[in-house]
Amino acid sequence: MKFNYPQRKKWADLSPFQRGAVVVISFVQVALLIAALVDISRRSPEEINGDKRLWTILAFVNYIGPISYFLFGRKPAQVGGAQSSPRD
Repeated sequence: MKFNYPQRKKWADLSPFQRGAVVVISFVQVALLIAALVDISRRSPEEINGDKRLWTILAFVNYIGPISYFLFGRKPAQVGGAQSSPRD
């Protein structure tokens, strides 16, 4: 049994809209990856759910990794250490 797979398009075959979409999607993916890696490196292990090395590896999974880290990997921020009195 032989399958007829569609031919892959070359960059030159894409319309200007399609080229722009590829560039934007690629930019978003790289930005998410960089943001996740920077955040992981700046946080202490106590501020992250799970192992930092595991989240670093998972961040490289397209879209799913960085988004999962931001949703599930970060512990909620602690609000201020000392209690402050409200202003009158």
